[in-house]
Amino acid sequence: MKRNAVVLSVLLVIASLGTRAQGFHLGIKAGANLFKVDGESFSQTYKFGYNVGAFSQINFTSSWGIQPEVMFNQTNYRTGTQFSSIYPNGVGDVKGKLNYLTIPVLLNFRPIPLLSILAGPQFGILLNQDQHLVNNAKDAFKKGDFSLVGGAQLNLASVMVGARYVIGLNNINDVTDDHSWKNQGWQLYAGFRIF
Repeated sequence: MKRNAVVLSVLLVIASLGTRAQGFHLGIKAGANLFKVDGESFSQTYKFGYNVGAFSQINFTSSWGIQPEVMFNQTNYRTGTQFSSIYPNGVGDVKGKLNYLTIPVLLNFRPIPLLSILAGPQFGILLNQDQHLVNNAKDAFKKGDFSLVGGAQLNLASVMVGARYVIGLNNINDVTDDHSWKNQGWQLYAGFRIF
């Protein structure tokens, strides 16, 4: 219920801002994630996942605007073989995935119409996680994630392609406070402006 309220609130803010903005566009986008969970006893190899969702562009001037999005993002990870010796009841050498509903709110700077530089915060809500990471059935990952996002995007009429780097700022480890785990990685995507 809380997730639905957050999504509805974001959409209402986007709609109200769009009526005052110099340019308002909606679109869809999808792409690949190359992510890892950075932390002790996790494999530091980036793993492929995917992203899909919707975005809006709210342009205040010809050069400045914001680009809020609602995205489904997948992070794949692998624990190291020493995981069980570091974390009580932990299971070593596990492949798993984290699925997030993410809401990036990005400042959009266009030095030229063809190029956008994007940067801003991203809020993530963990939708599900693998339960076999620890033997006591305790959730291993916190339900929320806060990240910074930065990247570049090519604007080709109604089509856009881009790349971003996402770095987690908060500890998503819910097993113990002794070690910090953070999401980080690259996103590649293509999108289409519907209007």
